Amino acid sequence: MGKLDKKRIVLKLGSNVLTKETNHISRGKIEDIGRQIMVLQDTYEFVIVSSGAIAVAKQFVNLESNGVAINVKQALASIGQPHLMRIFQESFRDLGLLTSQCLLSYSDFEKEQSQQNIINTINVLLANNYIPIINENDTVATDEIQFGDNDKLAGLTASLLDADLLVIATNTDGIYTKESVHNNAYQTISHVVDVASLEEEVVTSISTHGTGGMKSKIEAAQIAQKANIETWIVNGVNDNFIIDAIQDKKPFTKISFESNLKQHPEKIIIPIK
Repeated sequence: MGKLDKKRIVLKLGSNVLTKETNHISRGKIEDIGRQIMVLQDTYEFVIVSSGAIAVAKQFVNLESNGVAINVKQALASIGQPHLMRIFQESFRDLGLLTSQCLLSYSDFEKEQSQQNIINTINVLLANNYIPIINENDTVATDEIQFGDNDKLAGLTASLLDADLLVIATNTDGIYTKESVHNNAYQTISHVVDVASLEEEVVTSISTHGTGGMKSKIEAAQIAQKANIETWIVNGVNDNFIIDAIQDKKPFTKISFESNLKQHPEKIIIPIK
């Protein structure tokens, strides 16, 4: 697989993370992500699934159109994607990190030849110390623009690439219990195996820039779980969020799978009531 004994992390970056919950992409946040990858690169290799193309475009243009809104969003994604990649490339290059762009759509995951092409290409990139940055090919596909903020794309990517871990960075400390949200107490569900029970806890909401909310993140975790991949849902707005999660310094939600649980019986599972 070309993993060279490094653990493979698929890191999904939501729009609210990349903007730090503002109306502009944050170069400081992208630099924070790059610095963490630099610190971790001897042990981990990263594949990034990034949102944010539409958010970037809105900084530059205000499109007028008689078409339906989804067409405008596709056009914005087309305008914003090269700008987003430029920011990643410049910020990472200053840290000595190399980047590459991969645009995928769901149909690519359904064809055996396309699957193999994705695997081969990304393995070559990783073996040569390039960080693949994946986004949906929004010009020809609209699923993630409408529904998922690239969450499902991240789950499919982690599964296809046989990742060791899927990290979904969002703007909350993982998934909160429904009761704690209603009480404004915000208690994180720290560890769970039964994904179906998580769905009952999710309070429906959609973020300012993103299109997913927690429902699409749980769907991504289900895809990963079927491939025996653990998912972490972490607060990416915080600086140093990847390293803090690895060192268990901040609250986040860990979604495991049965065989993983048997290997680590000491892990405490917080039951969902």
